[in-house]
Parts: sequence; C-alpha cells; structure tokens
Amino acid sequence: MDLLDVVLLLVGGLVAGTVNTMAGGGSLLTVPLLVLAGVPGNVANGSNRVGILASTVTAAASFRGLGVSGVSRMVPVLVPVVAGSLTGSVLVARLADETFERVFGILMVPLLLIALRPPKVPLASEGPAAWPVPVTAVVFFFVGCYGGAFQAGIGLLLVLALSRSGLDLVVANSIKVLVILVVTLAALPVFIVGGRVDWGPALVLALGFAVGGALGAHLTVGGGERVVRPVLVVAVLGLAGRLLGLW
Repeated sequence: MDLLDVVLLLVGGLVAGTVNTMAGGGSLLTVPLLVLAGVPGNVANGSNRVGILASTVTAAASFRGLGVSGVSRMVPVLVPVVAGSLTGSVLVARLADETFERVFGILMVPLLLIALRPPKVPLASEGPAAWPVPVTAVVFFFVGCYGGAFQAGIGLLLVLALSRSGLDLVVANSIKVLVILVVTLAALPVFIVGGRVDWGPALVLALGFAVGGALGAHLTVGGGERVVRPVLVVAVLGLAGRLLGLW
C-alpha cells in the first residue's frame, strides 16, 4: 500500500461504517477500495469483514451507551442468521476470485429490487406485523446466507426484514448492528483459515470503520428516523449506481 491507499481506506472505512450503522450498503464502497489497493476480489471480501467487525463492536457499544438496546428482540432471528452465515461463508470461500465477482454482481440485482422499496414501518395502531416462526426462520436463514457469503447490502436486507415486526428504524438499526456482529464473528474465522484476509489493508480499513460505527450510532439516535430515511435512500442510489457501472 502507498499513502494514497491508506488515506482512501481510512476515509472509506469511516464513511462505510457510518452508512452501515444507519442503513447498509457501505461495503459496496469498501470492497472496491480494497481491490483498488491491490487486494484480489475474494480476499477483499474476507478482509472487509475485519472492518465490519470493528464497526459493529463500536456501534453496538454506542447504541447501548445511548440507551438503545435490541438484545431481547434479536434472539428469535439469531439462530437462523448464524446458521445461514456459516453456510454462506463456507460456500463463497470455495469460489475463485473471478467467479466470486460474477456471483456478487448477479446477487446484487435482486437486492437492488428489494432495496428500491425502502422498509415501511407499520403504524403503532396497526400492531406488530411479525411473520410466523417458521417463516421468520427461513427468511433470516437466507439473510444469513447472503451475509455470510457477501456482506455488502446485508444491512438493507436486515432493516427491511426487521421493520416487518413493527420496529422503528432506530431500534431496527440497533438490532441490525448486533445481528451483523454475530454474523461476522461466525463468518470471519472461515475466511481467516482459508487465507482470505490481507491483514495490512484490512486493519487500516478497520480503523476507519470503527470510528464510523460509533459516529453512525450517535447520528441514528440523535436524528431518529428523520435522519435515517434519507441515508437509506442514498444507500439504495449508491447500490444502483454500482450495479449500473456508474462508479
């Protein structure tokens, strides 16, 4: 890495950590930045997890310090998400770099179609709109598979799914952070053992991610849904631009 790579990874990590905490999709910035710094595609995917771990730890600690905790609400989705994460990380770790990049591009298309309809939070008078337990298990297993395999955009999927239970976006984001923390803890060892982490760029990126995670939590709690919703829209537009090859 040269000095420009270090600066880009630090700034990119800061932006991505903030966006990931408030909405999702930040890895669509950081994975290409790692590739730009000379990290092969699938190694970039694994290296990015180090930064995700750093940002989710600082974001979870910040949410807790600010009095927002989603621990009790994350329990029903935790087992299927972790099971899916392990499944997805094992499968993707077996792919060649070129195959990974093709699969990544294909799977972004349905994610884009979902993300273009930002999550709608039910009115309090409507009551919770939770899925039955078997449906919840299946949905979050596949969310976990996606997160274990590709990470980028999982925050958007989780917020979408969590909002079906009637949660406002602040609480949904706090739960999302905890779920992604567990997914990352489950998936990262697979990438480490498989030699899919380039520790130099990964640790530089993680420093920016850590600061961004804490900043995103403070912005989410301080601004509420009024601030979070525009970030969701920007995240969707960023995803769309990435898929269309605009940047």
